[in-house]
Amino acid sequence: MIADPAAMSAWSEAARGRGERIALVPTMGALHAGHLSLLAEGRRRAQRLVLSIFVNPMQFGPQEDLAKYPRDLAGDLVQAASVGCDLAFVPEAAGVYGPGFQTAIEVREVSQGLCGARRPGHFVGVATVVCKFFNIVQPHVALFGEKDFQQLAVIRRMVTDLNLPVEIVGLPTVREPDGLALSSRNAYLSVADRQRARALFAGLSAAKALADKGEGRASVLLDAATAEIAARVDRIDYLEVRAADDLKPLDRIDRPAVMLVAAFVGGTRLIDNLRL
Repeated sequence: MIADPAAMSAWSEAARGRGERIALVPTMGALHAGHLSLLAEGRRRAQRLVLSIFVNPMQFGPQEDLAKYPRDLAGDLVQAASVGCDLAFVPEAAGVYGPGFQTAIEVREVSQGLCGARRPGHFVGVATVVCKFFNIVQPHVALFGEKDFQQLAVIRRMVTDLNLPVEIVGLPTVREPDGLALSSRNAYLSVADRQRARALFAGLSAAKALADKGEGRASVLLDAATAEIAARVDRIDYLEVRAADDLKPLDRIDRPAVMLVAAFVGGTRLIDNLRL
């Protein structure tokens, strides 16, 4: 485990000097099977595998759950070792954002709407810390889950726009047997809320079933999803159909598309998506 960014960069420079390919899986910890699938794929793609664990204060709003975000460093390190992780980069906030820190990265268009509208400044925090970690770790490839679909789109756009020499790999959402997307925030759910949370995937699946039969009207697909979700959650935050590449809103499914949802179940805000 390394906490110091300079030591992390030195480790990476030595590995690169030996001609070794480095894979990075950035996380906020509280690892689950979704994270482990990213690590396993990173292990296949590189000679050196780095996991970063950092609960990034820059991407949390003042009323969000930074202080109570689930943390289990000891357990995370055991899980990471089980899939062959070479190193965990676990910096402190003061090491990432030094005295007088004042630089931020904004990826404008793909961060608009969806979580970007509900969590102002969130994707500025995501883009900034991911760019910093790319500079510190110097990976050849970085892996992210598609559950955070808008986040992945933001990172892809940033890498393209800033000519960052990192291959971005997105992997499908890992789910429980009943369809619930794995998330560290699932730990907040009561037993009853855990059952209600299945509605998100049920609604997305209902829309996809219609799309697979040829239904192309986004309004019809959204109605099908809403019928499954609305009565079982406390509040739908958003439910939209967007283009899969640039996240532009779609009225008809005339190109690869994705339906995205955020909803509150109890006091927990959950997100999910499904390609149509």
